[in-house]
Amino acid sequence: MNLSRKCTKTGCRQPAVATLTYAYSDRAAVLGPLATYAEPHTYDLCADHATRLTAPRGWDVLRLATEYPDPEPTTDDLLALADAVREAGRPRAAADVPPPLPEVTGEVARRGHLRVLRGSAEA
Repeated sequence: MNLSRKCTKTGCRQPAVATLTYAYSDRAAVLGPLATYAEPHTYDLCADHATRLTAPRGWDVLRLATEYPDPEPTTDDLLALADAVREAGRPRAAADVPPPLPEVTGEVARRGHLRVLRGSAEA
């Protein structure tokens, strides 16, 4: 289980706890525990959206799980978090810092919505 998987409902930022798939030939929506891997044509849902799920008229909802426990962090999640903290704490080398942008002093030419600008070195 990956803690970084979120609910696929628009605007929802809750962690996913269930996976929804459709069996079109049987006119059924199948809702089960969170799949190990995110697959195409499946939808990850949070507990709130999983419990309130309804299917289109004439379709059945098959619930393979009725309770959706919160996902626990795995060792992979903890190692990724530790690596990110370590990387953020490293001092940045001078080569990593991008050079400053030249000061823009004026427009040289225009073609449609594109503009050619003159930098301070060209002035």
